[in-house]
Amino acid sequence: MERLHLYLSPDKPLSVDERARFKSFIQQRRSGTPLQHLIGEVTFFGLRFRVRRDALIPRAETEELLDRTLRLVARDQPARCLDLGTGSGVLAVCLARYLPFAAVTAVDISPNALDLARENAVLNGVVGRVAFVESDWFANVSGVFDLIVSNPPYVETGALGGLSPEVRDHEPHVALDGGKSGVEHIARLISGTAAHLERGGHLLLEIGHEQGERVRRLLVDAGLVDVAVERDLAGRERFAAARSPA
Repeated sequence: MERLHLYLSPDKPLSVDERARFKSFIQQRRSGTPLQHLIGEVTFFGLRFRVRRDALIPRAETEELLDRTLRLVARDQPARCLDLGTGSGVLAVCLARYLPFAAVTAVDISPNALDLARENAVLNGVVGRVAFVESDWFANVSGVFDLIVSNPPYVETGALGGLSPEVRDHEPHVALDGGKSGVEHIARLISGTAAHLERGGHLLLEIGHEQGERVRRLLVDAGLVDVAVERDLAGRERFAAARSPA
């Protein structure tokens, strides 16, 4: 229920069905089911998003990624924006919501994730401004973009088993597994930007905290300029930024 109702009726007794449902939630939470999956939604950058096992649960680092992304695009100017690996659609939906003149394309290899992203676009009133494309990175993507942003899989395959049970057992491995090196998908993504990034356009990625130098080299080798690896609020290398030569 809404928080206001709790304030107005703090002593309201629960029905038998409500008690049973609450106990079921407690049991599921104890077994490792993420709280976000039990509630069914999260708040991300001031907006509500539905969540389920089809896509990663949005995290604080990705809010930082979005904040950095929004600084790169003028709010009152048209821009072509591409969100690769959109998952639940948080980046694409927020770009459409906070950049009123932007044309946004959301890409994911998972049709179930795209369905969830569409639901979230409807929920936040931007479904008419986001194009959804089922694609393995750039395979089915056409055109060029002023901005490409992505939170790609970056966990080394061998490290998946060491993730917390909440993540390992309840979130899609396709959105986590970055291959043996952890940067295999990042390398594919970067190699495809040359054909799809407008001159002077920006690329911004979320990366693993020990991948900064490797990703930096990939960006430089791809011919991108103004390459930078930046730290998150916890002080870990978490974001890679670059620009296409003007």
